[in-house]
Amino acid sequence: MRFALSPEQSDFGAALRKLLDAGRTPSAARAWAAGDPRPGRALIRQLAEAGVLGLAVAEQHGGIGAEPIDLVVAFQEIGRAAAPGPIVETAAAIPALLQALPDRTLADRWLPDFAEGVALGTVSFATPDRSDVALDADAAEVVLLADGTRLCTGHRAGLVRSVDPTRRLFAVTADDVVAEDEQVRAAAAAGFDTGALACAAQLLGAGRALLQAATEYAKQRRQFGAPIGEFQAVKQKLADVLIALDSAEPLVYRAALTMTEPTRGRDVSAAVIACGDAAYRAARAALQVHGAIGYTAEYPLSLWLTKVTALRSAWGTPDLHRARIARALRGTA
Repeated sequence: MRFALSPEQSDFGAALRKLLDAGRTPSAARAWAAGDPRPGRALIRQLAEAGVLGLAVAEQHGGIGAEPIDLVVAFQEIGRAAAPGPIVETAAAIPALLQALPDRTLADRWLPDFAEGVALGTVSFATPDRSDVALDADAAEVVLLADGTRLCTGHRAGLVRSVDPTRRLFAVTADDVVAEDEQVRAAAAAGFDTGALACAAQLLGAGRALLQAATEYAKQRRQFGAPIGEFQAVKQKLADVLIALDSAEPLVYRAALTMTEPTRGRDVSAAVIACGDAAYRAARAALQVHGAIGYTAEYPLSLWLTKVTALRSAWGTPDLHRARIARALRGTA
């Protein structure tokens, strides 16, 4: 199985990195956390113009109809930049859910606006560890709840505190049932797995951003007359992070390549666990390398530290994904 990116995919990732760097993403993220979505919405529209929000949307709904591997490339850069907003939900989870339904009425209704970036969507999937909580339901034009065989529109209720202030979670209440049959369950599973895959890619990108920040700081910070990056203990810690991130990357690519296979759930869960653990290792190492300044909310590092902490359980806890892998290995999934 080939995991190497094509030249076009590599160029796409590089172009997105330039776009996000030029878009002052950290400032947009802090504004989003403070309740001002305008810079974040402008950044999301730029991503839509670059094709990101239409990657998972079929051409008949105004999208590109790209492969899941292209989605992984995009969300690694989104995670690397710590971009705010319900981008996973709008660009990955909801398109996969709606396009898996036999009736394409809902896809025709919402997906063209998602692909153009003029509307955002968010969704709550009922899982054993979380129910009726949706990201940025105050900023999304479409709020959906998928629970068993029912798909409903919804509206936000109370704010739910998140460790990451850029992730504004809301309890949501169901309004109208827009689809109801056994096929909703399968469609919701497709949407959940696609969202989890995008989340894994985000974690991988955030981990690489943390490693880069820690490496650059280690070259600048001096102790005992030398940069701390020259100390063996620091070198070993950062090398361990690099190995963990490099080891997790093939699992994300494999999950992307098997999204239409029976092993989809197992492979996505393996990617989420590996990327979550690697990103968490990167966060701990970056915090230790930076020392006390890394703990301050005003320092840029905090954007990635809190993002990684939140994303590790945003699309299912590690225990949920380990249980999915165990069931698949036992043949009981």
